[in-house]
Formats: sequence, C-alpha cells, structure tokens
Amino acid sequence: MINNFTVSEFPPEVIKELNYYVYRLIDPRNGETFYIGKGNGNRIFQHLKCSQNILKNEDETDLELKFKRIRDIEKSGLNVIHIIHRHGLENNTAIHVEAALLDAYPGTTNIVGGHYSNETGPMNAYEILMRYKAETAELQHDVILININRTISNRETYDCVRFAWKLDVNRAKKAEYVLAVEKGIIIGVFKPENWHLARKQYFPEFEDHTNKRYGFIGEEANEDIKSLYIRKRIPEEFRKKGAANPVKYNYDR
Repeated sequence: MINNFTVSEFPPEVIKELNYYVYRLIDPRNGETFYIGKGNGNRIFQHLKCSQNILKNEDETDLELKFKRIRDIEKSGLNVIHIIHRHGLENNTAIHVEAALLDAYPGTTNIVGGHYSNETGPMNAYEILMRYKAETAELQHDVILININRTISNRETYDCVRFAWKLDVNRAKKAEYVLAVEKGIIIGVFKPENWHLARKQYFPEFEDHTNKRYGFIGEEANEDIKSLYIRKRIPEEFRKKGAANPVKYNYDR
C-alpha cells in the first residue's frame, strides 16, 4: 500500500492522469493546512526539495515562512502531509479552485491570495451590494492600499493590515496613510508611525520573524480623514482583474 508519508515523486503514468491539480500541505503536528498551491507533474513535492536547498545556503531569518514550517516539521521527526484536493483539471479551472481554497484557509503561508479573490471571493449580500454600488474613493493623500481579504475574519482590522508584507520599506515610509481593503472596499484607515521588520519584538502576535517582510506601528486616522475613505470603493486602476499582489501604492517615488 502506498503511504503519503513516503511518496516523494509521481511516476510518468500517474502524472499523465493528474493533469493540473490543486493541493494542500498539512502540518502533521496539529493538522493545520499551511500552504495551498496548484501545478502539474511533481510540483506538489518541490517545496520540500526547495526547503532543503535553501537551508544549505541561507540564514534562518531569510527563509520563507513556508520553508521554516517544513523544516520544523522535519526536525520533529515527522513528514509534511500532501493532499491533492482536485486533479484532472485544466489550468484555468485549477486557478479558481486554488483561490477558493485560499479563501477557506486564511492562515496559510502563501505570499499572496488566489487569483480573482479580490473580485469574486466570498462575500455576503451586503458586501456584494457595497462592492458594486459604493462610491469610488478619491485618493487625496499618498497611501498604501493593502488587501486583507484572507485574514479579516480572524483578527481586528488594524492587526490584519499592519503585518507582515513584502514591500519596499523606503517607499512605504513615504505613505501618509495605510488603507485596509476588503473585497475592494476600504474598511480601515491608519497613520503609520514606524515601519519595522516582521519580528516578534515589534509584533508579538507574529509567529515567525523574517528579513523579507515588514509591518508598521501606527494609529487609526482621525475622523476627518476616515470620512474621505471608509466604506468607499478603491479606484478602478487598483482593481485590475487577476492582480495578486496585496500591496499597492498611489504614488511612484
């Protein structure tokens, strides 16, 4: 009997049957899904191989959160559980299945959300109404717009938006405000005071630390500023269909 814990590669005849597929990586220590992806061939197993290669060449603090999790699992004497959720798919279908799973598992280490999650992800009836009826915001300040779709259900808006993001920190420091965006609607406005690496000393709630992601410490904007943006829709140029990067700027410098 083939056991998931020992399989590290699919033979050609299996790959032929799989076509494109969507998969989850699960931590056997607690049953948590920590990564979701799509691919074909032996893509599902590449994360383990990449983590081994990176561990030989980079300092621990530079590792992606996904690779840190894999290493911790292996150090505990266990193996990552690989689950193929759907297979035999065309690429475009796999993209949508992956996005749906990312919406369903908001605690993953995926760097960005799924394709089209901003436009067609889970919404209640009120959110649908706001998404298509809300007034468009006129951005009167230098702002960073951060999409927090995948985490908003678990934490307060400020805690969702303040860490941990891959961004140009020097560019980020020039922003007057950070706008928290959910489903294309601005739901929070914050004035950043300091930007820091995503480390526990600055963000105690963050489970890991890294030299690749940043967060900010700040405060909620005053009511005059909030009234300009709250519950308004972000401008069309920031709602490009299929855009996956959760961090956007309305200024170039």
